Amino acid sequence: MQYLRDLIHRLRLGQSERTIARDLQLSRHTVSKYRVLARSAGYLGDAGELPDVATLSDLLGPPRDLPRVPSTVKPYQPLVEELLAQGVEMTTIFDRLIERGYHGSYSAVRRFVHRLHPPQDQAVVRVHTAPGEEAQVDFGSAGSFLDPSSDRLRSAYVFVMTLSYSRHEYAELVFDQKVPTWLACHRHGFEWFGGVPQRVVPDNLKAAVLEATLYDPVLGEPYRRMAQHYGFLVSPTRPRTPEHKGKVESGVHFVKRSFLAGQTFSDIREGNRRLREWITERAGTRDHGTTHRPPLALFHAVEQNALLPLPSEPFALVETRRVKLHPDCHVVIDGSYYSAPAVYLGKQLDAYIFERVVQLFAGVELVATHPRAVRKGEWHTRTAHYPPHKAAYLMKTPAFCRTLAVHIGPSTLRVVEQLLGERPLDRLRAVQAILRLSETVGRSRLEAACRRALFFGEAVSYRRIKEILDAALDQEPLPEAGPKPVSQMRFIFARGAADFFGEVTPV
Repeated sequence: MQYLRDLIHRLRLGQSERTIARDLQLSRHTVSKYRVLARSAGYLGDAGELPDVATLSDLLGPPRDLPRVPSTVKPYQPLVEELLAQGVEMTTIFDRLIERGYHGSYSAVRRFVHRLHPPQDQAVVRVHTAPGEEAQVDFGSAGSFLDPSSDRLRSAYVFVMTLSYSRHEYAELVFDQKVPTWLACHRHGFEWFGGVPQRVVPDNLKAAVLEATLYDPVLGEPYRRMAQHYGFLVSPTRPRTPEHKGKVESGVHFVKRSFLAGQTFSDIREGNRRLREWITERAGTRDHGTTHRPPLALFHAVEQNALLPLPSEPFALVETRRVKLHPDCHVVIDGSYYSAPAVYLGKQLDAYIFERVVQLFAGVELVATHPRAVRKGEWHTRTAHYPPHKAAYLMKTPAFCRTLAVHIGPSTLRVVEQLLGERPLDRLRAVQAILRLSETVGRSRLEAACRRALFFGEAVSYRRIKEILDAALDQEPLPEAGPKPVSQMRFIFARGAADFFGEVTPV
């Protein structure tokens, strides 16, 4: 329209059609056509302002469609629509068409797809990062895979970590999005890259962020500790703004539409093996649409040396939980039992679950450490965690009681052996109570009381020894002669049976 206004202006000034055509690089026929149109509309008079763009647009009417050459992709339209319905990436559609004998260009495929499904444009701001500065992480659904451990199909997810500068990525197929899996995938990604980015941008899933707010997000404790261990910062995206981590969003879509679409795998192990090959042979060697360089080559040339070094030991914390200490002085974690001091009965403790160790905290105080159970139903108990009167029975076994009695004296040992040897009654508690008397009266008095009880041949028991000590009889000397033997009295009836029943005649 600006050309047309300029043309009318020049006609008003009296320029010839030949001069106008030369200056505006138009044909003389076009200039002549617009001269007739402008004269009929009354625009060639000397007075008045030039018509505006809207007026000229109404004068000319809607533009006519230019003749188009049929797209080279048109014969493959059913296949293209089928692949689009499956969510296949455009580059992968181009690869599949090449396999079917297509000889056109990728641009033709892109134009054809956009003609079928016009893109909805939105204003965006591209954030550029320095090498090694940032990695973005996310999960995406990956369909169903065979679980070799259970031999059944399970829903799977793909974890993707994308370096923002080079676009090189790490991907892994997993069966859940729990905290242990989330942390393990990060660890595997850092080891894959051979270093750690300065900042990691996750989504607001619960494995990473407990409370997703705009200005004060709250990180999960395991993820916070992992960040401190590896030295990276966590920068969660704003809630419901996946475009803020668009690089990894594109990476997840690329994995799903280029690697997973139309593929079958025997199980998840084979899927992960082929996924690694695909990253290095296909995703890493392609000409990236934004950087216009292969991600793997850019990573090796620039970004790899900019990453933070890996720590000497990998991160071992798997999970943290809130657990309750039950009346048996144990907490339950994954079906196994771990003891804690009885003073925390009924209270909530923080369980820090490492790969090989479980730690129990009361606030910031470490109250118990146990080796991690390898199967359900295991008990890890420290006797010191019980109250003293409850722990005594567990600590003072028969062997322990015999050893303690040896240190007190031979008479005490004889009493212990006699009580432990009785059958069928279990006298362990009586033995423990007798030995506990040494804590109040001393070993020498207990030895003397046991000697006196044995000397008089009385039935040895805790009650009798306690009575000797209470009466201070243990401090009295024993008689020089031994105790009188118990008389074997013969009991004789004063009257015979005949006095009651008469004479008995033998039959």
